Amino acid sequence: MVRNLPIIAKMLSFKVKYYFLPVLILFGFLIFFLAAGKTNKTDESPKASPVYQQTSTITELKVTISGEVSGQKTEGELNKVTRVVDGDTIEIEGGIKVRYIGIDTPETVHPDKGVQCFGSQASNKNRELVEGKNIRLEEDISQTDKYGRLLRYVYIGEIFVNDYLVRNGFAYTSSYPPDVKYQAQFGQAQQEARENNRGLWSACAGDGQKTTTFQEGTYLIKGNVSSSGEKIYHLPDQKYYDKTVIDEGKGERWFCSEEEAKKAGWRKSKI
Repeated sequence: MVRNLPIIAKMLSFKVKYYFLPVLILFGFLIFFLAAGKTNKTDESPKASPVYQQTSTITELKVTISGEVSGQKTEGELNKVTRVVDGDTIEIEGGIKVRYIGIDTPETVHPDKGVQCFGSQASNKNRELVEGKNIRLEEDISQTDKYGRLLRYVYIGEIFVNDYLVRNGFAYTSSYPPDVKYQAQFGQAQQEARENNRGLWSACAGDGQKTTTFQEGTYLIKGNVSSSGEKIYHLPDQKYYDKTVIDEGKGERWFCSEEEAKKAGWRKSKI
């Protein structure tokens, strides 16, 4: 038995090696699959990150847009009219009063003048056009008048309200420098209304209202100084009226009437 011990030891060693190798291989595969499983789980985590980032970006974009919309109103934005004061003055949201540039309607709320001819009709037409609606405002040079009212041109849809009221006989032109962007247009609109006896031009002709082309306080005539120093005035319907730009620094000026221009030393343009 003792003699056979070396032989028996060799046999046991062979068996251990023979069975251990497959076990070792299986154990290796097991470790590999477990490691692969952990790797897959790790790879799944970052996939959620882009989704989170995208949601965060969209949220930030919405906040930015919301801030712009709810910010201070600027020119060109729509403003809701909350009240019509009279034919040429309104109130928008925030209690801000707006005075139409370049026109003047007969009074209805003036403390001294009372209700003038066609004043109620002008107020009603203005109310019909804009009250409770969203309007667009356009500025000229001045921001406000001496009463603190915004000075603006007013649009409702495609309608230029200032022009509409003059052209249909609800208002006179009444422009004051430097806010004269549409002065020539208003002058033409008033001439059209007067020639066709629209609105106040028909109703108020015998009521003491001024029915000449140039209403008192309306500066439509351009007094230009030529390159030779000659003083020439231009009427709204004359050829070079629109091209003439008044430079008060050169002594040029506006006039209410031809009589006023002539007395000041200007002559009428020949074309």
